[in-house]
Amino acid sequence: MNNNKSKMVAPNSKEVLSNMKYEIARELGVSLGADTTSRMNGSVGGEMTKRLVELGKSNLR
Repeated sequence: MNNNKSKMVAPNSKEVLSNMKYEIARELGVSLGADTTSRMNGSVGGEMTKRLVELGKSNLR
Protein backbone atom coordinates (compact mmCIF):
# COMPACT_ATOMS: atom_id res chain seq x y z
CA MET A 1 0.00 0.00 0.00
CA ASN A 2 1.41 3.36 -1.07
CA ASN A 3 0.88 5.97 1.64
CA ASN A 4 2.35 9.08 -0.01
CA LYS A 5 1.37 12.39 1.48
CA SER A 6 1.70 15.58 -0.49
CA LYS A 7 4.22 17.99 0.96
CA MET A 8 4.01 21.71 0.46
CA VAL A 9 7.10 23.24 -1.10
CA ALA A 10 6.52 26.46 0.82
CA PRO A 11 5.29 25.74 4.37
CA ASN A 12 2.99 28.79 4.57
CA SER A 13 1.51 28.36 1.07
CA LYS A 14 -1.71 26.84 2.41
CA GLU A 15 -2.32 29.91 4.56
CA VAL A 16 -1.44 32.27 1.71
CA LEU A 17 -3.86 30.52 -0.66
CA SER A 18 -6.61 30.57 1.96
CA ASN A 19 -6.11 34.30 2.49
CA MET A 20 -6.15 34.83 -1.26
CA LYS A 21 -9.42 32.88 -1.56
CA TYR A 22 -11.20 35.03 1.01
CA GLU A 23 -9.75 38.26 -0.39
CA ILE A 24 -11.01 37.42 -3.88
CA ALA A 25 -14.39 36.36 -2.48
CA ARG A 26 -14.71 39.77 -0.80
CA GLU A 27 -13.72 41.53 -4.04
CA LEU A 28 -16.34 39.56 -5.98
CA GLY A 29 -18.99 39.96 -3.27
CA VAL A 30 -19.25 36.21 -2.73
CA SER A 31 -19.98 34.64 0.64
CA LEU A 32 -18.19 31.31 0.46
CA GLY A 33 -20.00 28.32 1.87
CA ALA A 34 -22.69 25.70 1.46
CA ASP A 35 -25.45 28.30 1.06
CA THR A 36 -23.73 29.85 -1.97
CA THR A 37 -24.23 28.43 -5.46
CA SER A 38 -21.54 26.27 -7.02
CA ARG A 39 -21.17 28.85 -9.76
CA MET A 40 -20.43 31.65 -7.31
CA ASN A 41 -18.04 29.54 -5.22
CA GLY A 42 -16.41 28.39 -8.46
CA SER A 43 -15.93 31.93 -9.65
CA VAL A 44 -13.59 32.48 -6.72
CA GLY A 45 -11.54 29.41 -7.64
CA GLY A 46 -11.45 30.49 -11.27
CA GLU A 47 -10.19 33.94 -10.35
CA MET A 48 -7.55 32.42 -8.06
CA THR A 49 -6.32 30.24 -10.93
CA LYS A 50 -6.25 33.20 -13.30
CA ARG A 51 -4.18 35.28 -10.88
CA LEU A 52 -1.80 32.43 -10.04
CA VAL A 53 -1.17 31.77 -13.74
CA GLU A 54 -0.44 35.46 -14.32
CA LEU A 55 1.91 35.46 -11.32
CA GLY A 56 3.70 32.43 -12.70
CA LYS A 57 4.02 34.00 -16.14
CA SER A 58 5.45 37.21 -14.70
CA ASN A 59 8.06 35.18 -12.78
CA LEU A 60 9.18 33.49 -16.01
CA ARG A 61 9.92 36.78 -17.76
